[in-house]
Amino acid sequence: MYRKANAGHVGCSLSCAELLTFVRLDWMREGDDLILSKGHAAAALYSVLAEAGDLSEEAIATFYADGTHLAAHPPPNRVPGIPFATGSLGHGLSLAAGRALAAKLRGEDGRVFCVTSDGELNEGSIWEAALFAAHQRLTNLVWLVDRNGIQGFGRTEEVMELEPLGKKLEAFGWRVDQVDGHDFESLAMAKKNWASRPWERPTVIVARTTKGKGLGKLEDTVDCHYLPLTPESHEQVLGEISG
Repeated sequence: MYRKANAGHVGCSLSCAELLTFVRLDWMREGDDLILSKGHAAAALYSVLAEAGDLSEEAIATFYADGTHLAAHPPPNRVPGIPFATGSLGHGLSLAAGRALAAKLRGEDGRVFCVTSDGELNEGSIWEAALFAAHQRLTNLVWLVDRNGIQGFGRTEEVMELEPLGKKLEAFGWRVDQVDGHDFESLAMAKKNWASRPWERPTVIVARTTKGKGLGKLEDTVDCHYLPLTPESHEQVLGEISG
């Protein structure tokens, strides 16, 4: 999709591909919501929705094209499974907390899953939403942090240090799980831990991932955040995958 569109952000999609796959195809049930706050990883979300039957192959082929509903960032009111337009970073967790509180007030059993980037944690609105969700005891909210360690300007710890992230989130009133975000068994254990409640805190899963997972020399580089694949790098990556 990215090569055909000659577009960037392929590394951002590959860091959260397993997270989105696991949440949408294994964890979610009827009535749940998934909010991809890091909307620049839209291709990963579209791909997972296609696997779930919410999008067709014909729709996937229009990615980035004129007149498409599958734009660079998820659109509102166009695609089943996308409740909000996202990509202006820092807002997704607030939206997710609002949906979770609404479900709680209505006595509904729907859960809300929100996937953010780690660079997104530079935004103050994220921490305001984290405080709000903990205060409201939104146990129906699951926040997944794509902790790949790279953002648009460089390594996260060089741009704005986040560690010790787990302890900070615990101090904000969250129950914290730390997992390998590319390993389905590790994600399944986090789901099992979540199901073993009761507790009175929302859950955050800090998923250690690799930016551009599977991109060969581009893996774990700032370049794979923005740069589109060249024909040569695309062929190299396909060769490594098929090999």
